[in-house]
Order: sequence, then C-alpha cells, then structure tokens
Amino acid sequence: MKTKAPRLLVCAPASGGGKTTFTCGLLQAFANRGMKLQACKCGPDYIDPMFHREVIGADSRNLDLFFMGENQVRQLVAEGAAWADLTIIEGVMGYYDGIAVSDEASAWDVARTTQTPALLVVDGRGRARSIAAEVLGFLRFREPSGIAGVIINRCSPMLYSRLKELIEKECGVRAYGYVPVLDADCSLESRHLGLVTASEVADLQVKLNKIAAVLEESLDLGGLMELAQSAPALEYEPATLPEGASAGRAPVIAVAHDDAFCFYYSDTLRMMEQLGAHLAYFSPLADDHLPEGASGLYLGGGYPELHCEELSANTPLLAQIREAIEAGMPTIAECGGFMFLHEQLEDDQGRFWPMVGVIPGRSFRTPKLGRFGYIGITAKEDNLLCAAGDALPAHEFHYWDSDSAGDAFHAQKPQSARGWDCAHATPALYAGYPHLCLHARPQALARFVRACAARA
Repeated sequence: MKTKAPRLLVCAPASGGGKTTFTCGLLQAFANRGMKLQACKCGPDYIDPMFHREVIGADSRNLDLFFMGENQVRQLVAEGAAWADLTIIEGVMGYYDGIAVSDEASAWDVARTTQTPALLVVDGRGRARSIAAEVLGFLRFREPSGIAGVIINRCSPMLYSRLKELIEKECGVRAYGYVPVLDADCSLESRHLGLVTASEVADLQVKLNKIAAVLEESLDLGGLMELAQSAPALEYEPATLPEGASAGRAPVIAVAHDDAFCFYYSDTLRMMEQLGAHLAYFSPLADDHLPEGASGLYLGGGYPELHCEELSANTPLLAQIREAIEAGMPTIAECGGFMFLHEQLEDDQGRFWPMVGVIPGRSFRTPKLGRFGYIGITAKEDNLLCAAGDALPAHEFHYWDSDSAGDAFHAQKPQSARGWDCAHATPALYAGYPHLCLHARPQALARFVRACAARA
C-alpha cells in the first residue's frame, strides 16, 4: 500500500538538546493553526509521548526498530497519517545513537526507514563559525543523512541571521528558524526517569502555548510544512493479526492507569482491542476493587515508589488482586507493576510498605540506574506469553531492584556478552522488570487475550 504522509523528524546531536520542548512547541504551533496532527516518538520512551498527547489530544506512537520491523514502523506512521495533515516524529538521544555504539534503531535509522526529512536542532549558545562544522559533520557522517533542515536553539534574533547565512553557505542545508532562550516558566521539570509525566506539570497548556507563540515568530512554519509535504509516499504491506478472542467472548482486561501506573504503549492497548478484548481502566490509587467482570489484568510501569502510602492503604484492592492472581487470573506486570506485586516496596524516602504480596520479598532502592537499555528475553518454559525457547524484545530502565527478580526468562543485551535471568512466568502470569513491546509480537499478545477469554 502507498499513503501520502507529510512528515518531519526532529533530531539533535545529543540528549538534552531540547528536542521534547521544541517538538511540543512545534506541535502546538501547528495545532493552533487548526491542523490535524499525528505525533510519534523514536525509541521505547513512555514519557515524551504523554506530552505529545497533551498537545494533539490523541495517542502518540512509538517507532522502535529494535522492537519491530521496518514494515511495521512504516505502517504505524501511515495509519495515523491517513487522518492527519502533518506527522511530527521526535527523535531519541543523538541523531545517530542506536543500539550500543551502532546507528541501528537510531533516529537516523527511523528517518531512513520512513524516508522522513529530518530537522537538526543545534545549540547556538557559545559558538559562531563552529556551528557550521557541527552541522557539516552530521550531514556527511552517513549518506544520505536525511537531514533536510536546521533549527538553531538558544539563539538571539540578531545572531540568527548571521548563523543562517553561514550554515546555508558552508553546509548547503536550509535553516528554518531559531528558538530563543525561553523563560524559566516554559521549562519542563525532570526526575530520575527523565521528564516528569505530563499530568504533573502545572499549567502545562499555558506553557505549551507560550512556547508555540514564540515559535510562531521565530520559525518559518510555512517552509517547514512545504518540507514535510516533500516527503515521498509511505509504502508498506498491511499486517494480518493472529486469532484473538472468539466472536461473542470479548474478555474484560483490567488496565491499571493513574499517576502510579502510566507507562503503556498505545499501540499495544489498541491491538488488544483489535484482538477482541474490552479494556477497563481502573486506578489502584483511588479504586477499591477491580472493574466488574474482569478476567485479565495488566499492570504497567510507572512510579509506584512515589505513591507507596496510598497504594498500601488500599487494602481491599490489594487483597482482591492477590486473590485473583493466586486463583489464576491472566496477568501481565511490568516494572512498576511488578514492584507493586511484591510483599513490600521501598518508597523514595527509604520506608518499606506492604503491597500485593504475590511476589515474595522486597523491591528496594538502589543508588544507580540498573540493567539499562534494550534486551531480548528468551523463555525457559512455556508461559502466558510464549513457548519455551521463544524470544521477546524488551527494555529495562529502573533505579529500584528486587530480591526476587525471577528466572523464568534469560535476558541478553544486543551486541554484548552480558546477560542475566529475569522475570516470573507461569501459564497465567508474566511479572518482571523488563518492559515488553507486545504489539511488536502479536502472537504473544493474542496468547494473553485468548487466556483472558478462556477464563471469562
């Protein structure tokens, strides 16, 4: 299939270059012009797409070439582009930063796969002619680089005109505008997993509109739209889903969703529904019971460690979840959801609190990021999601650890000799630190939905 999809990819030389702030401001500026927008994020990040959603009012999609093949990445972009005037894709890390020290699964790899014009956001502070050397290096590092435009961040209007002329003369690429140094009240706060979630930012919409108003004056938005429209049509082969729940037997899957549990891939949830499931959202912070008729449970990642007191006090729900899992309710619990299932969980103040109690032992703080990055996990025995010997793509990113991390799977880092055992798994349970991208493995997701349907 072919789909016309005007699109741009926002990238930078490194993390911390202002990609998310710029991307959200750009989305808001186009939204304020009445345009229908699709937002996407390169890589496995959960938090940046939450900010995208606040702007466009619809789910942002993750494009990850470690998790999924090139065809699926193109299909995801094309599906959203069918109703959108413009797709904006936010890059990850530095433009060429992929798995280990390769460019595999990098923002460049996504731009190449989707043939999307890339906008390189470079820092204009503390430099003059050297900015052209940086831009030229990115343009020449790979052929083709995919970089079709430059944005100069933290730059004054007076300096911009001179840097624009320099870059266009020395590098042969067009500069589409600049971002001045923004006021402090436009900043997006951060914590140990990156930015705080969008729901936690006070007056977020006010901030986004302030940024958009600045960009309306400092960017060539018309030129950017023309650049987006120059992207070639996306080509892909439509994927066929495996068999899910049988007709008339749609299982109700309870999905925990609140400030403590908010890390989900929108396409995984969407595919569950395509496979025949009905998703019933509930809050472990506020609800004292599971949704009526639930025959499956999905506990995503998030920040349960910041809400231990409230979670621990919800004893009716803790007891119901424990009884349901022990009685065989099919359950997926990733990272924060896995921590929630422990007997005890340490909060960010060093205090331990009783939790669900399905996983023996404690989940506790550590002084540094543990087992960070992409992994492939291979099942040792048949389980809820796959058969023995099957592998699932996953990633880990957490400062907490467990004295009962599990050994049902073996995790292996790509392009590395490092590996370890992880996760608890039975015919009715997956619980572990690894986050899974289940829509990239429809057979595993269908297996879960069918298990929930059988219990219903």
